[in-house]
Amino acid sequence: MDATIKPIRPNKPLESRPAELDPAEFLAAAVRADQPRPARAEAEAAVKTLLAYIGENTEREGLLDTPRRVVEAFDELYQGYHQCPAEVLDRTFGETAGYDDFVLVRDIEFTSQCEHHMMPFYGKAHIAYTPVERVVGLSKLARLTDIFARRLQTQEHLTAQIAAAIDEILKPRGVAVLIEAEHTCMSVRGVAKHGASTFTSRFTGMFRDNPAEQARFLSLVRGLQR
Repeated sequence: MDATIKPIRPNKPLESRPAELDPAEFLAAAVRADQPRPARAEAEAAVKTLLAYIGENTEREGLLDTPRRVVEAFDELYQGYHQCPAEVLDRTFGETAGYDDFVLVRDIEFTSQCEHHMMPFYGKAHIAYTPVERVVGLSKLARLTDIFARRLQTQEHLTAQIAAAIDEILKPRGVAVLIEAEHTCMSVRGVAKHGASTFTSRFTGMFRDNPAEQARFLSLVRGLQR
């Protein structure tokens, strides 16, 4: 008797492409000045509660100052919530001598925090854009990456945010973003597959519409790696 292959989701229509990112995600700081937030003392008390939850003695010498240190670390790790992506890309330069090819900044190292487990993921971002008359300082692309990375993230969302911010603010002919990262929520816990890498990409404009330009970007990113 011949086997019959049945669809897993019969008669279910194809899902539509998700909406583009809300510009509010990348045009302003994520935290408003008037947004209510817990006091620092409340945050430190919450850390102390978590220490007690895992079975620690919160009064032992080594942990007496830990709540303060953790909150200070959070201020550093999540400073991206208070920074404005649009301000980073605001200043551009017009002295390009008619340059009309894409600009690629490769191997931008970053560390972010997974929004599902609040564990680090880290790696490199490769960013290219094709300017229209004006260019942005090269360091600004690295700073933009850090702003979004220093928020609770998924790698997919991080990739989309970087591309959308450059596309919206600089108005180039196209943007290409490739991110490769290792996630400790996968390598340290769970399946514990150390060394597994995740790759995500986002292309707009000429990089999305012209396969040759997309291939050239990927070739420069991968071909020059040692």
